[in-house]
Amino acid sequence: MHDDKKRVVIRRAASHRGGGHGGGAWKIAYADFMTAMMAFFLVMWLLSSATPKQLKGVAEHFKMPLKVALQGGQKSSTSVSVIPGGGEDPATKQGEATAYSDVREDSREVQQLESMKQRLDELMEKSPAFAQFRSQLLVDITTEGLRLQIVDSDKRPMFDLASATVVPHMRAMLRELAPMLNDWPNKITLAGHTDAAPYAGGDRVYSNWELSADRANASRRELAAGGMAETKVLRVMGLADSMHLDKEQPRNPINRRISIIVLNHRTQERIERENAGEPGVAAAAPHLPAPRPAPAAILPAQVAQGAAAREPLTR
Repeated sequence: MHDDKKRVVIRRAASHRGGGHGGGAWKIAYADFMTAMMAFFLVMWLLSSATPKQLKGVAEHFKMPLKVALQGGQKSSTSVSVIPGGGEDPATKQGEATAYSDVREDSREVQQLESMKQRLDELMEKSPAFAQFRSQLLVDITTEGLRLQIVDSDKRPMFDLASATVVPHMRAMLRELAPMLNDWPNKITLAGHTDAAPYAGGDRVYSNWELSADRANASRRELAAGGMAETKVLRVMGLADSMHLDKEQPRNPINRRISIIVLNHRTQERIERENAGEPGVAAAAPHLPAPRPAPAAILPAQVAQGAAAREPLTR
């Protein structure tokens, strides 16, 4: 009888809650997506309205390693390592990095010298003091810097015959040039050159060496009279007839010239270091022959006598 009773089966039906179509989880994902899109467009708007300097600062911030940010150290923009904050780069030596930096500095300085040359060319084209003597002006860039050479001519000499007295048109050119030299941070050197016409007394009395040095110094005085700062001049030299522009014709008037060089940074630093007697410079310098003894003092009468004994050429 007990077996005749019907067995009771309880079935539990799953309840359907939520909004259907997979429930409400999609709403959370969609909200995250919209938030990300809003942040993205906000960042884009900020980048479009930022200045280049601000953008560089933001980039530097994100490139800075956490170690450098917390403890301080070298920024990524100034580090020579390919792994900023991670120590020295084993593939690159410090000397190579220094050489690369020097090359970049030299390239930048060449561009500055080219700009100076262009400005000097414009001055010579526009200034009345230079225009009529343009054929006597030579401008080029050498390993030492920007060089301006004022060469002599039979018809238009720069100085009086066998003298360091500056003629009026040369004086006008030098005084016109003086203010421009002050605009540049570089220092200058002046060198005087003569042709190969010898003095009758040779090098024993007043010679081409003294004449070239006196003319270079007279040019310096005219630049100073034109307003050039006295501290701009690093060196004044007389080279006599040791360096000719026209080597085939040593007595060509073009060999008589004044050379003004606006020094580049490397040459200026080398000259100052060598003449300052810094430790190590003397040891590294090549062996030079002993200098010749200085000539005896020359009296004005001797100078006049030497000038009269000179060959009848324009010097």
